[in-house]
Amino acid sequence: MAKAFASQGDMTEKTITFDEIGEGLWAFTAEGDPNSGVIIGDESVMIVEAQATPRLAEKVIEKVRTVTDKPISHLVLTHYHAVRVLGASAYGADQIIMSDMARGMVAERGQEDWDSEFQRFPRLFEGHESIPGLTWPTTTFSDAMTVYLGSRRVDIKHVGRAHTAGDAVIHVPDQNVMFTGDIVEYHSACYCGDGYFGDWGGTLDAIKAYGVDAIAPGRGDALVGSEMVNKAIESTRDFVDSTYRPAARVAARGGTLKEAWDAVRAECDPKFSDYAIYEHCLPFNVARAYDEARGIAHPRIWTDKRDIEMWEALQG
Repeated sequence: MAKAFASQGDMTEKTITFDEIGEGLWAFTAEGDPNSGVIIGDESVMIVEAQATPRLAEKVIEKVRTVTDKPISHLVLTHYHAVRVLGASAYGADQIIMSDMARGMVAERGQEDWDSEFQRFPRLFEGHESIPGLTWPTTTFSDAMTVYLGSRRVDIKHVGRAHTAGDAVIHVPDQNVMFTGDIVEYHSACYCGDGYFGDWGGTLDAIKAYGVDAIAPGRGDALVGSEMVNKAIESTRDFVDSTYRPAARVAARGGTLKEAWDAVRAECDPKFSDYAIYEHCLPFNVARAYDEARGIAHPRIWTDKRDIEMWEALQG
């Protein structure tokens, strides 16, 4: 292959930050690696996103223990991707929450996704031998559910398809703060390989309508204040649209996937080439955009074999 596959060449440890984004609300971020969130209630704690392995989850737990000794009672997983869910066992949470659709995608493609992501990003699977198996929720919801951590209300909703079919957002009304998963990113490429380009913008609009005061995005810095929140939402929208438009133009005239790749690079490189995981995401994003533009409504399942074949076709 012409260059290291996906993020196999990225072995540099990232600096972790742990920022309070509202009273009792924290964002665990790491320079473009997957983020986690922390919601402290009256008597217990909710974690948002598990990390890829129990060993990496322990880094989140270490940060939590610097601010509270309350037990972790709930774990919310915004979608099914391996780097988000496979560390779940470390938290010992009684409740593991996903949308119905996200659970269905664990059943449909969870093992394939695990194999695929492990091959793409080995650094994020530090301690992979400690993963007990696929992560299954104890509790699911279709459109919305509410959890009370004592007096603290936490609303968990599916506001639309974007990064996956089953994305959830978590809103804490008393502080007007949201945890968006990978629907919103900040100075990090969106991974669109399992996404819905036609729906993503509307889902961003639904998030924007909340007028939140802070967001913990899926990747990138915590976003505090309406200016930063809106900047991240609009840069995410621009990234998604700038990926889909040129691929759709190529597909409309019967062009090839390689031609779509060239067209997307021409539009996206000048704006986004310095974003975290940009080169990793781009081939998968182009492949999905090209598929969607040709009428393939539901993302095809990525496997470790399909990953390599696509990468070599575009990068080789």
